[in-house]
Amino acid sequence: MAVQIAPSILSADFARLADEVAAVADADWIHVDVMDNHFVPNLTLGLPVVEALLKATPLPVDCHLMIEDPDRWAPGYAEAGAASVTIHAEAASAPIRTLREIRSAGARAGLALNPGTAVEPYADLLAEIDMLLVMTVEPGFGGQPFLDVVLPKISRARDLIKGRDLDVWLQVDGGVNTETIERCAEAGADVFVAGSAVYSADDPAEAVRSLRAQATRASRQGA
Repeated sequence: MAVQIAPSILSADFARLADEVAAVADADWIHVDVMDNHFVPNLTLGLPVVEALLKATPLPVDCHLMIEDPDRWAPGYAEAGAASVTIHAEAASAPIRTLREIRSAGARAGLALNPGTAVEPYADLLAEIDMLLVMTVEPGFGGQPFLDVVLPKISRARDLIKGRDLDVWLQVDGGVNTETIERCAEAGADVFVAGSAVYSADDPAEAVRSLRAQATRASRQGA
């Protein structure tokens, strides 16, 4: 599949979200980090803001739920119109049921793994998801440095997906920038969440295009 870039509004100006989203109109997705100050030590935004954002952009919205009890809350984001909803394996009590409810509501279902969570125990869940998110920083805050230790897990995740002949996207989130995106692409990632690398740039739209070009070249070399 083609490389996809998902700017994270965690690094955007929350007072100007509609304008910030419009500034990356060439992106493939808008990535929204929902944090509850329980599963992660940070509090961001919730369903009402996502609903408002959906009205302000034609781009598909990718909701990453870093929250406790995603089994209760995740389906609501899909029902509201989010095109993709990702839950954390570490937080879900009934992941298969929740992933199926997300799909039933019309969204792509994603499963996220923290840096210290091995991918192999979740191999049997791959058929239940549309995207696997491998966190490349500890979740909770934007602007953290990329964790190189996670690169081998990205490669193993790609091998598991290939070995089961599944159409599952492999997303990375955390510290993705011009210095790290090629390593992620070479390891097998194809969807890239970038926050600071996009919204700290003088021209966010050009940053998206540049990141996409880098990842595309690296993907071809790693194929």
